[in-house]
Amino acid sequence: MTQSAPPLNRRETRRRERRKAILDVASRSFLEYGYAATTMSAIAAALGGSKGTLWSYFPSKEALFAAFLEDATTAYHARLAEILDVDDDLERTLRTLGLNLLTTITSPDNVALYRLVVSESGRFPEMGALFYQYAPGQTRRLVTDFMERAMDRGLLRRADAERAARTFATLMFSGCHQMLVWGQVDQVTPAQIEADVAHGLDCFMRIYAPDPR
Repeated sequence: MTQSAPPLNRRETRRRERRKAILDVASRSFLEYGYAATTMSAIAAALGGSKGTLWSYFPSKEALFAAFLEDATTAYHARLAEILDVDDDLERTLRTLGLNLLTTITSPDNVALYRLVVSESGRFPEMGALFYQYAPGQTRRLVTDFMERAMDRGLLRRADAERAARTFATLMFSGCHQMLVWGQVDQVTPAQIEADVAHGLDCFMRIYAPDPR
């Protein structure tokens, strides 16, 4: 029988609440003002505490940005891992994956984060590296593993699984997502997402369907 974790004492509860409050303020600052304009001093002032207190949780802005990304993506990647079940119908699973990916990355906060990273990673390469590690990099690793297992079962033709994962993402993101992030539309509709996923999945299966025997 699995034992439940022991209850947190008041000190640990307060520490977790304080950490969450810091990340809430930091996430708003990063998305509204950008990485360069966000400072540890400004975050400490917004929280009403000292920089020393903030630094006891996060020793640098880079560490704070990493924690913001980890906090924002952990639950999402756990959900993806549940979706990517090679025992389910392949095309249904890929369609669910495409809808999940495209719906997530076209949300206002994720579009703002994407634009932030594109605009500032040239000056702050550590920010770009952290974003890739916690967001698209981890997603790609999960999808690559799924593609590898599907190929092992003969559900997809044998090919480079990592390249197949990249191809899938490119096909999903080449339509309304690109129009959104480059300011050609203000928002996307569920119908547009459905259409992009259907088209992308059709193209993907034409490339990676198993070889006829």
